[in-house]
Formats: sequence, structure tokens, C-alpha cells
Amino acid sequence: MRKANRFSILVIFGLVFFVMNSANAAASKIGILVFDGFLTSDVTAPIEVFGAATKKAWFSSYEVVVISTSKKKEVVSEEGLKIIADKTIYDDLKLDVLIVPSAYKMDSFLKNKELIRYIKKQSQSTSWMASNCSGAFLLGEAGVLDGKNATTWAGGEKGLAKAYPKIKVQYDKNVVIDSKVITSNGGPVSYQAAFQLLTKLSSEKFSKEISEAIQFNRLERAFKP
Repeated sequence: MRKANRFSILVIFGLVFFVMNSANAAASKIGILVFDGFLTSDVTAPIEVFGAATKKAWFSSYEVVVISTSKKKEVVSEEGLKIIADKTIYDDLKLDVLIVPSAYKMDSFLKNKELIRYIKKQSQSTSWMASNCSGAFLLGEAGVLDGKNATTWAGGEKGLAKAYPKIKVQYDKNVVIDSKVITSNGGPVSYQAAFQLLTKLSSEKFSKEISEAIQFNRLERAFKP
């Protein structure tokens, strides 16, 4: 083989390698916050939905990143699930989406200035912000929900309205979408919110594909006689 041909092949392989690595580096990141005492399904629902979607060619430019709200990456949920986060809020990380979970006791997180500052900063560049359950209080504290329709855990709407009068709190709603922000009741409804967000990021067709892939669609018949 001529040297020129060998050089051309090497150049082609080099370009392919560069393009592949550039694509990976440019992947849109879906960040999911975690902290000790988070409610498990608030986090595992979007991880399952978006994790399954990233395996598909049509969503392969996205990746799910679990982000600890402290410098400690190991966190434990309210129900005892241990998670090792990929990053922390102290890492330099540009997100396309940020999802905020909840806990039964939110006071310490609402008083965490670095966490609130992080949420507020990310909201200025993300394409979507989302919260499950009382995670809406964190978005409210960061000013993300000012002037927007939003909801929180079922029964917590009055508390959200009292704490943050600028929010247009919606009652008895599973999921509320307003101006690139999605809020939900949390718990199992976190799946519904994740699928609605997936629809916004891709399409209804692709969202349905993932629903069928993880058999979530069968829940439509789960409580019917």
C-alpha cells in the first residue's frame, strides 16, 4: 500500500474519532438532583424514562446525569435506596434540562443558598426545568416559578401559594406545563411528568415508544376490572 493511501486512511480514522468524541462531548445533559432523604420515585422515574430513551438513536444525543446537592456523591433516599451521583452542584456542568426532586422535610434544602443559587443559574441557560412533588418549593425559592402556572404534591398547593405568592398555583392537577417548566405531584406521577417532558424533547410517537418499551402503558389497564 502506498504511503499516500495509508496517510489518507489514518486521516479518515482520525476524523471519525474526532467527530465521535465531539458528538459525545456535545451531548445534551438531563440533570437530576439528589440529596439525602429524596423520595425515590421522584428520581428513579425520570432516570428510567430518559435512560431508556438515550439507548435509542433518536435520543442518543442526550445523557442522564445524577447530581448531588452536596460535595458528597453518595446519597440515600427516604426509602433507603443508595445512589452514587455522577457529579455535584460544585462541578462545572452545562445542562439542557434540570429535574428537582423532593423530600418530606424540605427546610434545610430551601435554606441552602448554594443549592438555590445553582438552580437559579441553571434556569438561565437550560431549555427545560422540572420538579416533582415538593421540589416545586425549591424552584419557587429560586424564582423559577414566578408568574407561572405550577403545582406541587397533592394537598400542598395552599402551602406553595402562601410561601410564593407570585406563583399561579394549580390545584388538583397531576402535571402542569408553563413556559418550559414542568411541575408535578411527584410519586408515581413522576412517570407521567417524565413522559410529557420526553414528548417535548422529542415527539409523542417516540414518547409512546418508550412507554411501551418499559411497559408503562399497561398501567392504563391496571386498575380496571
